[in-house]
Amino acid sequence: MSCQLPALLPDYDLNDSEAGMKILEELTQNVHQIQQLVLEEIITRNAHTEYLKGFLNGQCDMQGFKNKVPVVNYEDIKPYIERIANGDSSNIISAEPIIELLTSSGTSGGQPKMMPSTAEDLHRKTFFYNLLVPVMNKYVDGLDEGKALYLLFVKPETKTPSGLMARPVLTSYYKSSNFKNRPFDRFNVYTSPDETILCSDSKQSMYCQLLCGLVQRQDVLRVGAVFASAFLRAIKFLEDNWKELCSNIRAGCVSDWITDPSCRNVVSLILSDPNPELADLIEHECSSESWEGIIKKLWPRTKYIEVIVTGSMAQYVSTLEFYSGGLPLVSTMYASSECYFGINLKPLSKPSYVSYSLIPNMAYFEFLPVNKNHEDGIRDVQCNGVCKENCSDHVETVDLVDVKLGQYYELVVTTFTGLYRYRVGDILMVTGFHNKAPQFRFVHRRNVVLSIDTDKTNEEDLLKAVTKAKVIVESLGFLLIEYTSYADTSSIPGHYVIFWELTSKGSNHLPVLDTKLMEQCCSVVEASLDSVYRRCRRKDNSIGPLEIRVVQHGTFDALMDFCVSQGSSVNQYKTPRCIKSGEAINILDSRVVGRFFSQNAPPWEPV
Repeated sequence: MSCQLPALLPDYDLNDSEAGMKILEELTQNVHQIQQLVLEEIITRNAHTEYLKGFLNGQCDMQGFKNKVPVVNYEDIKPYIERIANGDSSNIISAEPIIELLTSSGTSGGQPKMMPSTAEDLHRKTFFYNLLVPVMNKYVDGLDEGKALYLLFVKPETKTPSGLMARPVLTSYYKSSNFKNRPFDRFNVYTSPDETILCSDSKQSMYCQLLCGLVQRQDVLRVGAVFASAFLRAIKFLEDNWKELCSNIRAGCVSDWITDPSCRNVVSLILSDPNPELADLIEHECSSESWEGIIKKLWPRTKYIEVIVTGSMAQYVSTLEFYSGGLPLVSTMYASSECYFGINLKPLSKPSYVSYSLIPNMAYFEFLPVNKNHEDGIRDVQCNGVCKENCSDHVETVDLVDVKLGQYYELVVTTFTGLYRYRVGDILMVTGFHNKAPQFRFVHRRNVVLSIDTDKTNEEDLLKAVTKAKVIVESLGFLLIEYTSYADTSSIPGHYVIFWELTSKGSNHLPVLDTKLMEQCCSVVEASLDSVYRRCRRKDNSIGPLEIRVVQHGTFDALMDFCVSQGSSVNQYKTPRCIKSGEAINILDSRVVGRFFSQNAPPWEPV
């Protein structure tokens, strides 16, 4: 491919799956050559940017790049991105104009990180999406004989002082001409009209997309959303609104509260005529005592459910399986705001076996070895919620073709959009190879302890929030002895639970708890978390009210005994700030003496 591929983004007929698979085979067979071409192209283009010139002095030497350009975190590049956001020239970091800033779900100083994006980057994402088509056609027959019920949504966006839009990566893609003018091949036919996807009112958008999906139920061959949490939120919305949806279908007209004119017009065209037979059928299924297998009952031709079920989304697998009726859960891709990384070349794999093959023309990939014993790591994840890897700043990076089977690495990327040797923060494990392309299992996000939706709360953020809240009880003579947390996804939407062990100053007696006071503590914790959490909680309604569970005296001693029994060291034990183990959660829950919830969603404002 290195001598036959004139461009790093080759074209092919999207309806020709064989041609698409051939490109994938060439990409995964010629990994080293393509990675060298990618790095050479990025350096040659950008050697005279302010950022790279400071290290390379205008030279385009690839070895010099790896020797002189440092591996960085977001805080290292944040000043450059903020300068562009405030009106400075793109060529600080990129020879290509930065056309927008993509807000990530990771945070910095309480605000989402902003990643640069160029016009070419949209074409690279489109190429990546198109590669998913031949893979799915290889494993699932007949996808050209119907439609996809994909629940897709846009998120809030804002303008920076320079006039650049700052918005989530998927919002950027859905609003782009690449999405709006996509070729309507057999893989791009959705039950949701674009107008419903692009509706800024999330409730109207959800209602209209579900209504369109129900009316076209016999055409639906696959259902899904980007994240498992979003799909389950749609199921909960359906549980709450199926009677009204049936009423609309029976009458052949949409509810008056759907006021977005574009949504109303396009949905009215799909609804068109009264359909009492369909309304009766849906009502029969939805009024059942149990919703087990509801997806297959409502959309009987569905072949699979497409949602991301790796990383923090793995906590939703059992709930998805309950609703699915035995349908496969398909996790097709691995991507982030920084870059689109890899594709699952075995999409029908069980969620726990999902691995992604990094596509070598997306970016230049390096890896920081993570010093972690596999067995110890599993115990850490279960007990502490986050592994304490040792990624030394002085350790040399490993190239994509040189990673070792079974080893753990942190991903480092150099992109076409102005990120150079950037630590993504994802911990991956090498599970195998497809041709010469390594396959990786996503292990977890570095330092993240709590996540329900797109929120990512780390240990430091949680500590700051708890510290502000405990001032309230300390002012009344109480002490917070210990705390820990977990993400409770047993209900939809899920919510944060924080366990507190309190005592009165000078004694071991549990204080008498005032409900209003403890609810205030819950609200203070929520208001102290970052803007992504607050947006999910207030505007998206994808996170439920935060809960504080007060436990009896001695509970955290019992937790320590359990963790030690599971292999933790007595000498090195410290209280885990997040609990993953069901047994550990049961120990805490069995000693709860009071449960309190935040009564008001925290204030939210755009980035």
